[in-house]
Amino acid sequence: MLQFDSLSKKYGDLQALSEICFEVKPGRALGFLGPNGAGKTTTMRSIFGLVRPDSGTVRWHSLQITSEARLRFGYMPEERGLYGRMKVRDQLVYFARLHGLSAALARTGADHWLKRLGLSERSDERLDKLSHGNQQRVQLVASILHQPDLLVLDEPFSGLDPIGVDHMKEILLEEVGRGTAVLFSSHQLDLVEDICDDIAIIQNGQILRYGDLATEQASAGIQRVDVVGPPEGTWTSKAPGSIRYEFNRVKDQHRFLISQEISAREFLDFASAAGLVSSFSYTPPTLEDIYKETLR
Repeated sequence: MLQFDSLSKKYGDLQALSEICFEVKPGRALGFLGPNGAGKTTTMRSIFGLVRPDSGTVRWHSLQITSEARLRFGYMPEERGLYGRMKVRDQLVYFARLHGLSAALARTGADHWLKRLGLSERSDERLDKLSHGNQQRVQLVASILHQPDLLVLDEPFSGLDPIGVDHMKEILLEEVGRGTAVLFSSHQLDLVEDICDDIAIIQNGQILRYGDLATEQASAGIQRVDVVGPPEGTWTSKAPGSIRYEFNRVKDQHRFLISQEISAREFLDFASAAGLVSSFSYTPPTLEDIYKETLR
């Protein structure tokens, strides 16, 4: 288990982290969310000793993180962390050996992953000759080839096409199934919702929300309501318990975020009074809903 205990860090007058506390558990994925500059990258770098906190601790299974423990970690930084002029296969073998794999296992593992991700024919090319998305795939392989106990990824879906996104999701879920503790940040909240068991939302260096995603959705006190049928009009501004409203002109859909105190029947009756309702849904909030309300 990865544990952040009252971690704080300042850069000059900027309080980058302020006594943050949360855990990343084996066999679970935690989505680390927040706007740009919120403190996510500083937090992740502290795991690897790249940032020295002013106070607080980062522990692995309740112990101080040593160099030996970090050999069992995998890290995929947002900024490219590989050598652009080095051949793809050579550097995957090199990084795997740094993590303790034998030369034979490193070569076998590199070949396996390059084949799986459709990069076998590019294995002898320099990394900087690959597209951004393929470089992202190689960087993922470098972080998981040694089968880490902890996997930390900073914006792993950046630059990937839809097929690449699917591959990334599949691999992350496999890592979770293998028992790996997975921590990753992403602005693509729909992907986080598909993958993650837990979430932590940070802003201005402070953790605003942390916990099991399903529990956070159930306890958020809000519901999402989608209505199709009634025309646009002033009725939407009078919706009971309304917190946020959007209209999708393509789908002709009214979307409300409302207080959980308003029942589905009560809201349906209200919408029906404004016009014929052809479609109605009353569902728990999405991760995007929770994220926006947390940062309001």
